[in-house]
Amino acid sequence: MEKTAFMRVEEVAKELGVSKSYAYKIVQKLNAELNAQGFLTISGRINKQYFLERACYGSKKGVD
Repeated sequence: MEKTAFMRVEEVAKELGVSKSYAYKIVQKLNAELNAQGFLTISGRINKQYFLERACYGSKKGVD
């Protein structure tokens, strides 16, 4: 992955091992969550940090 703040749908698909069309659905869902929190989003891209937290890669919630 590049060192940018956002991931494209293609990167999400590759990271999760899913189809590009399913990755679009994931990005749309995560962007909707961010919009509900008042954040500005870009269609077809997702904040990398938020993606990693929601995909269980970057968060340690519930882990002792």
